Amino acid sequence: MEPPVITRSNRFSEDTSLSTDKQGTRILARTFFNQLRASGYTPMQIIGIATELLDLVTEDIKGENVAQATSEARPEFRKEA
Repeated sequence: MEPPVITRSNRFSEDTSLSTDKQGTRILARTFFNQLRASGYTPMQIIGIATELLDLVTEDIKGENVAQATSEARPEFRKEA
């Protein structure tokens, strides 16, 4: 089974299999963890990596919220591809 394609338009959609497939998410996390440990990363280094990942996701979500607020505040403004 191939992973779903994540785009800006469906990244936070509730109907994507990524958000509903908790077992797949757990398997991905465990695989990532095991690969890091096998590569010699310590538990504290892995915590640092996890923290950085959370920071990146937080910044991405903030950017999405700013873009959404801007488009809602200025409905006449439309982005063109």
